[in-house]
Amino acid sequence: MLYDLFRFLSHLDMPGAKIFQYISFRSILSLILSLIISILSGQKIINALEKYEIMEIVRDLELDGQNLKKKIPTMGGIIIIAAILIPVLLLARLSNIYILLMVFSTIWLGIVGLIDDYIKTVCKNKKGLSWKIKILAQSLLGLVVGLSIYLSPDAVIYKSTKIYQQSNDFFYIFLPLKSTQTTVPFLKNNNFDYRILAKLLSTNHTKVVWILFVLVAIFIVVALSNGANLTDGLDGLTAGNSTMIGVVLGIFAYVSAHSRYAIYLNIMYIPGCEELTIFAGAFVGACMGFLWYNSFPAQIFMGDTGSLTLGGAIAVFAIIIHKELLLPILGGIFFIESFSVLIQVVYFRYSKMRTGVGKRIFKMTPIHHHFQKGHAMEGVIIQKPLNSIPESKIVIRFWIIAILLSVLTLITLKLR
Repeated sequence: MLYDLFRFLSHLDMPGAKIFQYISFRSILSLILSLIISILSGQKIINALEKYEIMEIVRDLELDGQNLKKKIPTMGGIIIIAAILIPVLLLARLSNIYILLMVFSTIWLGIVGLIDDYIKTVCKNKKGLSWKIKILAQSLLGLVVGLSIYLSPDAVIYKSTKIYQQSNDFFYIFLPLKSTQTTVPFLKNNNFDYRILAKLLSTNHTKVVWILFVLVAIFIVVALSNGANLTDGLDGLTAGNSTMIGVVLGIFAYVSAHSRYAIYLNIMYIPGCEELTIFAGAFVGACMGFLWYNSFPAQIFMGDTGSLTLGGAIAVFAIIIHKELLLPILGGIFFIESFSVLIQVVYFRYSKMRTGVGKRIFKMTPIHHHFQKGHAMEGVIIQKPLNSIPESKIVIRFWIIAILLSVLTLITLKLR
């Protein structure tokens, strides 16, 4: 909105109007505006949630400080969603296909999470929204994203070709290309094309490759959205990790949208994705502002309204800039949390089938709860630590790991 307004004013030679054409200015302004919105609106939303007694439903897990969380309001993801959408709608080019996908993803998963939190808190149904409906909603989002990238004429990468002249000088020309390529970390020729897998599956690989791409998009959205949801069990854990991921994704979007950077770093050149840095700025600002109230001891929880939205937004963002295979590194905390639950369930069922007695690998999952359990438990393989670790220390240590993973993801640009 403001972008179009100031673009019109720049044609009238209004002093200072052209500054809105600079993506760096709009991205920084987006972050600042998002941070201000989340901090200023946070306390009012907390008061409103307390007034209507929309409180977190806490299961009795016999963890230190658990009872203190029973009187804390949830559904705080409303703060995050508002702080993301308002700056993006004001500052981004709303005709951009990538921005439209990110806005749709944020609203879609925000609604799904809001319904789930409403059922849990207002309807007093601890189970919330059926997991089948959640998976279906996430899958539909992945389907929309995959098909949009396939069908939209604006969702293309530009392939560079080096042209030599007689004087041994050269220049690059760029040709638009519908591509199912993605970046693979640590490899010299680091672009992998799903077309390779499609050729193994069918002779008609032209159509099959896009079906495969859509299926991958669905899997990534479901995995990240639920991974963020599982991680949201300690004060500030999901919001802090999401902040770091948002910074890295913003950097990737910025360099991918500039031909010189793309050629130098040997990554895909994706014109138009520079607008995603505005979303990344709002995303980071919203998470930081939410941490103002969600850091230990938390005054509010994001609930599924926030966690499903954050994880899904990260997934869609990575798919758009063709960096989804970097997510196991960048979103490593989310994947570790999800994997801990998976192997716990699988091993319990396997051991029960073999011996008649179910055994566990961890004291409790997701894995952050394992570190809160300070005593030995029968039938558990990993007993350490034997002393419980304070919640705030667990969160900060996970943040440190997330920072290291973010740095590692960035240096994959050159470490091949």
